[in-house]
Amino acid sequence: MTETTFTTLTERGRTEREGATRRREEGTQRETTDEAVDEETCPECDGKLQADETHGETTCRDCGLVVDENEVDRGPEWRAFDSQEKNEKSRVGAPTTNLMHDKGLSSVIDWQNKDAYGGQLSARKRQQMQRLRTWDERFRAKSAKDRNLKQALGEIERMSSALDLPDTVAETAGVIYRRALEEDLLPGRSIEAVATASVYAAARQSDVPRSLDEFEPVSRVDRREFARAYRYVARELELAMEPTNPDDFLPRFCSELGASEELKRRATDLLSAGKRAHVHSGKSPSGLAAAAIYAASRLLDQEFTQEEVAEVADVSAVTIRSRYRELLRAADDQHYATAD
Repeated sequence: MTETTFTTLTERGRTEREGATRRREEGTQRETTDEAVDEETCPECDGKLQADETHGETTCRDCGLVVDENEVDRGPEWRAFDSQEKNEKSRVGAPTTNLMHDKGLSSVIDWQNKDAYGGQLSARKRQQMQRLRTWDERFRAKSAKDRNLKQALGEIERMSSALDLPDTVAETAGVIYRRALEEDLLPGRSIEAVATASVYAAARQSDVPRSLDEFEPVSRVDRREFARAYRYVARELELAMEPTNPDDFLPRFCSELGASEELKRRATDLLSAGKRAHVHSGKSPSGLAAAAIYAASRLLDQEFTQEEVAEVADVSAVTIRSRYRELLRAADDQHYATAD
């Protein structure tokens, strides 16, 4: 046999083996497809199948044939009849949150010195648990980034609580601070300043604004520092910030003053008139809201003193005196223009 003939036979054998392998694979694929079709349809009437998780069965919708039974129940092994009982029996822990540096995914050793049955631990066990808590705390924040986040998120929670902001605002502030940390915006700025700037930006984005004057008492840095940090973070992260609307301050101020709904509506009308006359341009939104409330109270003979409104709005009485006259003048001008 020549070398050329041997090479031809070898190639022919390899081709036949590859063809047989390909035919076997195609047959396997067809069998798998047929099985998948069979699993979705009833073997008796070709009807659609449905899973009954309560009884652990798969039945046909049309003829009721039980195709499979004794299926594995992947739900909890306990039952609960109210939310409190559900929380007590659940063992999956709290949901993830951006207000923790590890998003709440790490283990936490309980601070209570009790065993699984509620009994008190011995003195030796208490010392051992205290050492374990110390090491657990150290391992949870090993890197400098984790320690930075831990301190900043604690500040965000503290300020949000002091300003009575919703949890969604605190979560948004946590996301903003994480972005600032990832973009390396912190060098040259204090953690407290960027944390305060994040809360201020989150409050504005969530339409529950607070003025810079309200942040000054709760922040650990002065107003100039966190205002500068806010402008820098908003510019670098390209945060979408619309101008603060004075109307957003009205519900909170009226609630704290105990004002009536009629007064709130009249204050809203005065602010609308001021906006049409461009009185609000370059003015403090909280100051305008306070002035509108004071002006509305005078029009309705439900007078609040300037000091009372100024204390709630955290502005000066001089600001209220200046702004409320402008609002009344704008409302009068528009009234006369409409009458003409």
